[in-house]
Amino acid sequence: MDDAITVMMALAAGVVSVLIGLALAHRIGGPRHSPRAGTRARPEAEPIAFLFRNRQLTDATGSARTLLDVLPGEGDWQKLWLWLCQRFDDPQRLLDVAAAEGTATLGGAGMSVLRLTLQDLGDGLTRVEVVDPRLEHAAIAVNSHSLAAMEDELEVLRESVDRAPVLIWRENAEGAVTWANAAYLAEAEAQLTGEVRWPLPRLFTLPQETGGTPRAQIGGDDQMRWFDCHLQPGNGHRTIFAVPADNAVRAERSLREFVQTLTKTFADLPTGLAIFDRDRRLQLFNPALMDLTGLSIGFLTARPTLYALVDGLRELRMVPEPKDYPSWRNSIATLEAEAASGRHVETWSLPGGQTYRVTGRPHPDGAIAFLFEDITGEIAMTRRFRAELSLGAEILNGIDAAVAIFDADGRVLGANRAFDGTWGPKAADSLRGYLELWRRIAADSPGYHSLYAALGSERAEGPLQGAIAGPDRVILSWRVRPLSAGRRMVQFVPVVAGGLPGDMPLPLAGRDAEDAINRPLRAAAGA
Repeated sequence: MDDAITVMMALAAGVVSVLIGLALAHRIGGPRHSPRAGTRARPEAEPIAFLFRNRQLTDATGSARTLLDVLPGEGDWQKLWLWLCQRFDDPQRLLDVAAAEGTATLGGAGMSVLRLTLQDLGDGLTRVEVVDPRLEHAAIAVNSHSLAAMEDELEVLRESVDRAPVLIWRENAEGAVTWANAAYLAEAEAQLTGEVRWPLPRLFTLPQETGGTPRAQIGGDDQMRWFDCHLQPGNGHRTIFAVPADNAVRAERSLREFVQTLTKTFADLPTGLAIFDRDRRLQLFNPALMDLTGLSIGFLTARPTLYALVDGLRELRMVPEPKDYPSWRNSIATLEAEAASGRHVETWSLPGGQTYRVTGRPHPDGAIAFLFEDITGEIAMTRRFRAELSLGAEILNGIDAAVAIFDADGRVLGANRAFDGTWGPKAADSLRGYLELWRRIAADSPGYHSLYAALGSERAEGPLQGAIAGPDRVILSWRVRPLSAGRRMVQFVPVVAGGLPGDMPLPLAGRDAEDAINRPLRAAAGA
């Protein structure tokens, strides 16, 4: 947008310079009179001739230099050649002809009657001459071409200014509009709903001082339009460039509404929020930060630094109290560096018994956001849960029977010391592994198959118990108890003499003893 304003200012300045040039050209181009009244001076036509060496101007007639002065662009050869290309068809071809034949002449294109002559003088010298046959003896050839060039550029400037997508006008010292471009006139007609006459109306109410970029509006509530007005001072006047700013106004309004929404959201968060800029000064905080830390709103609105905020928290005993506070304070620099490079989390156990989780997150442009969460209840719940787990493990280890619990997928959820002592510590990590171990030790006996079926059964059909041969040919009675969520608990108890079902003695060991125990169990299940 600033580039557009610069271009508009340059165009306006060009219009003024061209108008002055027109007046000067008219004055120079008029017929000259001798000091003697009534005596007509002899016309003295001066040719428009240039002499270039390797496309660098070395000499030119006065009229030729006047023409170059009013042509736009940079570089004498480039300016002249652009002007010639607008008036002659393919003047480049003329250079080739002149190089071959020494001299070449080309007539003007279209309605132009100009004549272009090029001479190749050798040693890199090229002479360029432009002649208007109608004015060869009028003694005003120089000024006619200069005037034509200025008129062409004036037309370009007028068209550019009138087609500019901004409103441009000039005001005098009294504030009256003395000139305006086509966009301003069209806007005036739309606002006044009628023909616009001089003096032109003022569409905007702007401050009298120049400079700056005030924002003004026109139109009703339903069709409100905004403009950024750039004021440029002049000698007894000022020029104003009104650039449409509707998109900027809508963006600012959306941003303001978004910030308000964020502010309301932050205000309702139970988590304390503190955002520091790249200089580590507090820029944004929410009410929860005051509730959690006890810091006053006056202290926070003073935009303290990160270290000042930590010192304020220490005075309120809202930071961990280390034995060596200076060293701990220096550790804040580590927290700051880690938070700036990535997410950083610390747990603060406060002297008052609360536990806070402090999270640091990096933000664009070197800013850092810290979140303060009260996790006292969460920590207490975790501690109670761990205590209950520890109690459960103690109770499980206090049972004489070997007990293990498997989940629905066969993973080992827990086992007591008796179970590890019977089958070996960590003998397997899943039910599948233990079944393979039991099958190998029990030699694929019927007792093993009963245990396998019991562990795979979803519903109990009869007693889920039996016997199986254990390590060292010890007979172990087993019992499977279904639990919730598809879990299974299995326990093993060594069988001793007199402890068999029906008070049967233990006549044998190994597979025969296992069968002796399982036979009455199968009969009971069948009954």
